[in-house]
Amino acid sequence: MYTLRTSRPEDGAALVDLWRRSVDATHDFLSAADREAIDAEVCGFLPHAPVTVAVDENDEPHGFMLIDGTHMEALFVDPDVRGTGIGRQLLQHGLALHGGLSTDVNLQNPQALGFYQRMGFIETGRSEVDSQGRPYPLIHLRHQG
Repeated sequence: MYTLRTSRPEDGAALVDLWRRSVDATHDFLSAADREAIDAEVCGFLPHAPVTVAVDENDEPHGFMLIDGTHMEALFVDPDVRGTGIGRQLLQHGLALHGGLSTDVNLQNPQALGFYQRMGFIETGRSEVDSQGRPYPLIHLRHQG
């Protein structure tokens, strides 16, 4: 079981590293140029963003979630510990805070879509491009609870 806490400034480098490893393990559909551009954006905001972090007994981050209002902007888990319940723990925490939580998932990421569907999310729409206008279709989801 992991402990959930709010991120601190000293978590910044570890969170960026976790994000990079997670994206590299799950987002093989990104072009190299887009992956680099997104990396620059993430490096600019993630270290300062108020995220919920799942940490182990040594206070090392293994997953994080970013919620803005009632929209989950990000949920990333260290690929070395995927399947151990971190994503579920983070998401259940988010749902306890915001019952009607929404999120977006890349069409090309069927594992993430399956996870959200198992957790009670339903499709509410689609977009042909991501939020930055890149050619990565999104599926819009909302929790039914």
